[in-house]
Amino acid sequence: MSVKPPVVPVAAATLVLLRDRPAGEAETRSEAPERRSEAPEGRSEAPELLLIRRHGKSKFAAGDHVFPGGKVETHDNPADAADWCAGLDLAAVAPRLGLSPDETLAHLCGVIRETFEEVGILLAYDADGAPVSVDPPRFVEYRTACQVSDAAFWTMVRGERLRLATDRLVYFAHWITPEEQPLRFDTRFFAAEMIAGQDAVADGLEITEVRWLSPEAALQAAQRGEISLRNPTARNIELFRGAKSAADAVGAVTGREVPTIRPRVLMEKGQRRVLMPGEPGWY
Repeated sequence: MSVKPPVVPVAAATLVLLRDRPAGEAETRSEAPERRSEAPEGRSEAPELLLIRRHGKSKFAAGDHVFPGGKVETHDNPADAADWCAGLDLAAVAPRLGLSPDETLAHLCGVIRETFEEVGILLAYDADGAPVSVDPPRFVEYRTACQVSDAAFWTMVRGERLRLATDRLVYFAHWITPEEQPLRFDTRFFAAEMIAGQDAVADGLEITEVRWLSPEAALQAAQRGEISLRNPTARNIELFRGAKSAADAVGAVTGREVPTIRPRVLMEKGQRRVLMPGEPGWY
């Protein structure tokens, strides 16, 4: 009896967005659509990260809370992509990701595109070099167009003369879905501080809810069964525990060694068991 080979994983990129929560403001749960609330002055010392809840009928991670992101698409690396990226040194970044310059560029642009599509946050600078504002109604139209066609993202970038904030992205983790899974991703994780003046708004399609939680609160919510975290999500949240600010959290993962992590999944007496590299039984 022949053994079926594992499914080839699809390239993907995901983003941990971090912010400093305004002092006195509770950690939030926001369902689509969301309205912006006025934040009190002052900042708390505990940074928050953005978690999004995937639709319950999604093919992958249905109902789970994950980070924004998704598949790296063909349209994520047009011929002029590098011209619209800020502070990008592909010669330095590509070796760190273990990818070619073209693949690296596609991952960086793709994770910014996916984040805009899913939660409406656009990591970019306007033509004057200031963080872009997505308040003008036309950006709602841009977002809708991007959800229909990935190519529409570049129509927006070129038309608005934007520079994608690739200078904010910090690569810090690399996970590959276990070989036992029928749907697999080869995912690179990035971290970035939130763009000032923007809000996360679930698209109501793939994403049904957004939540800003401190790392500790997110892990505790998962322990109480309030949210469901996948193994890579929980493990990566742990990397940000103890940070005092969003900048501190991003700094904590900047330059860290990035091993490729491919867990193994076993079913033992009807129970799902996840084995990490190096643990007994992993291969």
